[in-house]
Amino acid sequence: MSFDAVVIGAGPAGYVCAIRLAQLGKKTAIVEGRELGGVCLNVGCIPSKALISAAKLVKQIKGAAKMGIHVEGLRVDLSELITWKDGIVKQLTTGVEHLLAKNGVTIYRGMARVLSAGKVELQSDSGVLLLETNNVVVATGSRPIEIPGFVFDHENVWSSTDALKPTAIPGRILVIGGGYIGLELGFVYKNLGSEVRVVEFLDRVLPGMDPEISKEMAKSLKKKKIPVHLGAKAKSFAKTKAGLKVSVEVAGGKTEEFLCDVILSSVGRLPNAKGLGLEECGVKITEQGFVEVNTRRESSVPGIFAVGDVAGQPMLAHKGTAEALVVAAVISGDRGAAFDPVAVPLVIFTDPEVASVGLSCDEAKEQGFATKVGKFPFRASGRALSMGEVDGWTKIVVDAANDKVLGVHMVGPGVTELIAEATLALEMGATAQDIAMTIHAHPTLPETLMEAAENVHKMAVHILN
Repeated sequence: MSFDAVVIGAGPAGYVCAIRLAQLGKKTAIVEGRELGGVCLNVGCIPSKALISAAKLVKQIKGAAKMGIHVEGLRVDLSELITWKDGIVKQLTTGVEHLLAKNGVTIYRGMARVLSAGKVELQSDSGVLLLETNNVVVATGSRPIEIPGFVFDHENVWSSTDALKPTAIPGRILVIGGGYIGLELGFVYKNLGSEVRVVEFLDRVLPGMDPEISKEMAKSLKKKKIPVHLGAKAKSFAKTKAGLKVSVEVAGGKTEEFLCDVILSSVGRLPNAKGLGLEECGVKITEQGFVEVNTRRESSVPGIFAVGDVAGQPMLAHKGTAEALVVAAVISGDRGAAFDPVAVPLVIFTDPEVASVGLSCDEAKEQGFATKVGKFPFRASGRALSMGEVDGWTKIVVDAANDKVLGVHMVGPGVTELIAEATLALEMGATAQDIAMTIHAHPTLPETLMEAAENVHKMAVHILN
């Protein structure tokens, strides 16, 4: 079989690349060894956000009494909840298959191995098939990291995948890892009734984010009675009659033991670049295991591309999708196509939500910028007050020399949606004044961005500057 392009992996990067290539008139095949839609649609972004939405609704119902709304007999049927979540996943993955087929993409089920820039070997239940192609696009995604002493057994030690398909709500859950995956799932189980404890190796939760975001999230965790152990290392666990006894080396070198019913290990993900034949073809792989690519997402071997998690940080679905569109354009002859965004937004569906795009103050200073900062609390937002969600703030970092927006960082209600305006502002080179002078509808949450932009110049109306 001969194709213009063969895409390996049908996640958000792979299937988007295949569809766009077909739209551009290229004869395209896609190979997937598991489910279409990849990690994101099947065991990542989509099912986790479904459970997050359900758990948040439970929390809102429990807290409705302060609005004068009293609900009795609240009960969560876990089986029905998981069925509902699985239905959403099925609807989206079926849609992906339909779009691939209708756009003329040939779908192969099986495992692929790259023999050269022009040949891909497919192993399936039907046997071995050789696919000849002008271009290979590797979009094989990533997998959860296992740490010593906590191998995923899917019963006592869960991966993030296991946490999305529980058969019962654990009474006590210990989360190893205070990054966004661990905290998102930790809040899910807290809102569904579990006792949650977090163990983080570094000195703050959400490491790598703006330090003020980490502080705000630490406050939220404390407010919601989720103990967090920072500078701590989970060493081992043992089964006892009272539950799983987890040994944790806490700050200062002391060892403490905590009881739980389930351990959720979520310390990051590894790219799936090994075992594909890439290195044998001469493709360079970094020390971290990513395929080394240029701005056109082409590897060290012409004709072999990589997109998504396997192509480097940040390991985010929307970054992979953007790369996929670039590669499709490159293969189709667009000489100017390149992956060169000003910034990639990050959204975290914790409680409250977190969103960030661009530089933090510290990062801006490291790059030589003199900065000004504007900040506006959700507590001063009429819309946030009317929703009963007032924790958090919107912060904008600008270049003091020309007022250009360098970064926006948000903690609060709906910020995972609000960050789109901030991302556009960075991409178009907007100034704080551009945002401040844009009329925002009232009463809405995006007004906090406008007021934060005003606060850069100490002119916000609804707070003391």
